[in-house]
Amino acid sequence: MAKRIFDMIIASLGLLVFAPVMLVLAVWIKLDSPGPVFFRQERVGRFGKIFRIHKFRTMTHQPQGKGLQITVGGDSRITKVGHFIRRNKLDEVAQLIDVLKGDMSLVGPRPEVPKYVAHYSPEMRERVLSVRPGITDPASLAFRNENDLLARASDPEREYVEVILPKKLHLAADYVEKASFWTDIRLIAQTARILVS
Repeated sequence: MAKRIFDMIIASLGLLVFAPVMLVLAVWIKLDSPGPVFFRQERVGRFGKIFRIHKFRTMTHQPQGKGLQITVGGDSRITKVGHFIRRNKLDEVAQLIDVLKGDMSLVGPRPEVPKYVAHYSPEMRERVLSVRPGITDPASLAFRNENDLLARASDPEREYVEVILPKKLHLAADYVEKASFWTDIRLIAQTARILVS
């Protein structure tokens, strides 16, 4: 309960503080390319519940389910504005909406698309999906250069499923096992420090 109250307070304050930035991003995205401001995609949340995540759109608009569900460095689908937004992680700011709605938390395992959750073992699925997914977590910090790693792979999707995903799941499971208010504060501080630097 304390974690949820903390999430709601910080998400509300965050949306208030970032409102001018979000307005500028929305206008910039609309002027740059046709399509919606937000990219909405189905993700798997707590206890396997499906929700539609909010992200500022950084790619050319495509119907839901079309194309790869992972992004590699230099992806031709990324718009001009999208490169700037992704480089500065501004697309993730919109997920404060999902935190306020209760679909996500500030800190927790990053939510995956159903396609990749299908690769979870039953034990890992039960553990990782026992908490709300988050905007940041240890795996997000460890694999913040994931797009570049995938760009160097001969088969990006296979690299993701067989190499990166198992490592991310191990970090996510470890977080769930040791999560506390102070570990969340530490991860938020680390994330903020990385973004600023």
